Amino acid sequence: MGFVRLLPRSASRSQDATAELELEADMSDPTAEPELEHEDLPLTDDVTPPVVSRPVVMPNVSVPGATGTRVIALANQKGGVAKTTTTLNLGVAFKEMGYRVLLIDLDPQGNLTMSQGLNPDTIDTSMYDVLVRKIPISDVIAEREVDLAVASIDLAGAELALAALIGRERSLEKALVEVRDRYDFILIDTPPSLGLLTINAFVAASGVIVPVQCEYLALRGLVQLENTLEMVRENLNPRVGVEGIVPTMYDGRTLHAREAVEILEENFGELVFKTRIRKTVRYAEAPVKGTSVLAYDPTGTAAQAYRELAKEVLDGAQAREHA
Repeated sequence: MGFVRLLPRSASRSQDATAELELEADMSDPTAEPELEHEDLPLTDDVTPPVVSRPVVMPNVSVPGATGTRVIALANQKGGVAKTTTTLNLGVAFKEMGYRVLLIDLDPQGNLTMSQGLNPDTIDTSMYDVLVRKIPISDVIAEREVDLAVASIDLAGAELALAALIGRERSLEKALVEVRDRYDFILIDTPPSLGLLTINAFVAASGVIVPVQCEYLALRGLVQLENTLEMVRENLNPRVGVEGIVPTMYDGRTLHAREAVEILEENFGELVFKTRIRKTVRYAEAPVKGTSVLAYDPTGTAAQAYRELAKEVLDGAQAREHA
């Protein structure tokens, strides 16, 4: 079961995306914020709302402190949807609740690393060395607001270097064995693509949270994401599934944003978290100070939104655990 269609019926699946995401058993080479929309431009004027089926949700999700560590990948191949913002602030919210948290920056841009006051350009050893040179992941963990496995510019060459390695899709999964028992949550910030780095995250993860910008074009990439997850389930990690969809950059003043959320809820129902991550300058200001928004403006609405999201993630896991 997966997404049937999240594109207009006349659109065809991208051949390039299919080729890029093919996982060959014979080890062949694998390969901010927008302006406000006008109130008089409804989302559904010229486009029929997509018809989809629910993505796969895996039932055996562990609850921290009960059956083991939760490894969650935050993924969306579209850039600028608040993946890094959500990874950092959700992780800090979990830590506020008393959980042990590790964040992993798997994006060559290193935005998560920079958001904690570190400069990726001056980092000597990073997740590149963990994945390619097989050094212990503990060697690249920095102690910040939460523990952070850092990225550097070298990570941009990781996919090419991994292509020649046997078991390349499991490099991250193997690296986490060393530290998995030390944490309740491991959150992975993935690059805006569906290449080997993101597939590594899916193979290591028990679930995926998908931040989605509240715009129609941002919804279209969900079909490719689910196609990739289905391929990973069939070949590498049968446990991984979508845990939830987070509407981000939401501006309730625009009809377009409201209708985008309606489309998500109509198609995915309870998979869409009730928390709306609204547009605010606080999310842009916090990284300048090298902190999460929870530390930068702890009593503000931006921080509270991620505390509410953290509770939803926990409540959803507990509900599935006892289902």
